[in-house]
Amino acid sequence: MIKGLHHNAYRCRDSEQTRRFYEDFLGLPLAGVLEIHETKSGRATDTLHSFYRLDDGSFLAFFEAPDMAFEFKTQHDFDLHIALEVERPTLEAMFAKGKAAGIETRGISDHGFIHSIYFRDPNGYVIELASKAEGHDQAMDPARNGARQLLDGWTEKRAR
Repeated sequence: MIKGLHHNAYRCRDSEQTRRFYEDFLGLPLAGVLEIHETKSGRATDTLHSFYRLDDGSFLAFFEAPDMAFEFKTQHDFDLHIALEVERPTLEAMFAKGKAAGIETRGISDHGFIHSIYFRDPNGYVIELASKAEGHDQAMDPARNGARQLLDGWTEKRAR
């Protein structure tokens, strides 16, 4: 049985720039760093793998791998974003902090079940901070929200 998320890993351009955003700005402590000099398949590499701890014990992780080609691009929210849960006062404080720091900051967006703000990290990824709204748990309960029926309808429509 799957217990939960241990980490999600992404590429980064520069480990120190990434650390400044995730640790200094967002407040996620740097929890671990691995230097990788050889892949499990035996290829030589010079890669740094860093981990930032969330309060639930899971991690966001990054690979700086200058010897491996990777196309960094400014991601659109629909293509890739990382959503992290916060309480409403933290959401408001981080919105002000982002604006004051000159970081691209958008929101506060009301999605009905959550309220969100958005930043862009130094790697081009969209970082969403989300605060649960009243009725969140009911909105995310498949016994009440018809999620399977909506997905089936979407799939059928796409097949036509």
